[in-house]
Amino acid sequence: MKTRDVLIVFVLGLGFGLLLSRSGAADYTFIQEMFLFESFQLYGIIGSAVLIAAPGLWLLERHGKTASGEPLKLKRKPLHGGTVIGGIFFGIGWSLTGMCPGPILINIGEGKLYALAALAGALIGAWAFGALYPRLQPLLGLPPLDVGTGDG
Repeated sequence: MKTRDVLIVFVLGLGFGLLLSRSGAADYTFIQEMFLFESFQLYGIIGSAVLIAAPGLWLLERHGKTASGEPLKLKRKPLHGGTVIGGIFFGIGWSLTGMCPGPILINIGEGKLYALAALAGALIGAWAFGALYPRLQPLLGLPPLDVGTGDG
């Protein structure tokens, strides 16, 4: 990745993190209130994101081009047992910690030390999934892993 591309991604990520932070989407209390149906602010934020992203993805898929000028093709991910089980674990972790992966980093950036425990849990969970993948693959019908250099 070129230095310019890294800088663009960094600035966009910083802006997105600031937006999540200022909107309350990374705040533990707001997230817990959402899961307890006491506040609908985050449902509005999530709904707005879907209403913006869905037509944007449609336009990208229909008219988008890659950096090399080729038509952009978005691959559909297959639904399998791992998707369902992973979604359940993701939801449990999000509900318990009040954070999904992006807000974990935002909360750390805001100086909230309890987010380090959520980060540790996310990293341990990702490591455990990777370590158990060969055993889970036949049980859940998971796709084979593409092993390569990571260059493309």
